[in-house]
Amino acid sequence: MQQERNHQQIIRKDARNCFVESLSDAFDKGKAHLVFASYDLSKPTGQRQTNCVHIYISIPELLELCRKLSCGELRYIWQNRKKAGDNKPIQEWLGGTSAEKLRQYGKSRADGKSLSRVAKLLAGQKSDFLFVADSGPGDTDSKGLIVPRFGKNPENHVSVSMNWNSFSELLLITKTHYEAWLAAWYFTQTQSARLEVPLQATNALEEPKQHSAPIFQSEFSVTDFSAKPLF
Repeated sequence: MQQERNHQQIIRKDARNCFVESLSDAFDKGKAHLVFASYDLSKPTGQRQTNCVHIYISIPELLELCRKLSCGELRYIWQNRKKAGDNKPIQEWLGGTSAEKLRQYGKSRADGKSLSRVAKLLAGQKSDFLFVADSGPGDTDSKGLIVPRFGKNPENHVSVSMNWNSFSELLLITKTHYEAWLAAWYFTQTQSARLEVPLQATNALEEPKQHSAPIFQSEFSVTDFSAKPLF
């Protein structure tokens, strides 16, 4: 499992007893996959992970955040928050897994609620940014959105301190890998279409067979929300 995770890992940024890593296993679902984890090195090997939260950000949201980073808009927002002492998130992502889907996966919560996952990007006091991820109970509203119900007491909490360089590297390297994946997908699709032409030409009287476009299958499912031991 650890080798599979390393194969999918794009980049990892460490802070004190915690880290955030970007994985490529959800590109075919149109999402970037960030794993936030904290650990305690004083515990035995295999039991060191203390918190883990899986966050999935849509590719359009990722690209828009990269645009703000590259053009200076994000720094402008960040500076205003720092000067005003504003603790509101610069960016926030809400997601999770509904109670119904949890039942389908055989991973229902004891309280019967949905699993809520929240990520926040905040202007830090001792560092440039705090990249925070929380998870806990939630409710699914009429629109299918999962509303957090854990208040200030999440079941899992990871807060990663980052400076401008480390945060920029996390975003831009992930963006570069997605663009490479997308280019490879289009190339494979084009090659597949070309291979169909001679076949159709030699069998002009036959009805051409339908071939689905190639999809890069991930080794991890987007629904794999549970914490995994990293040590």
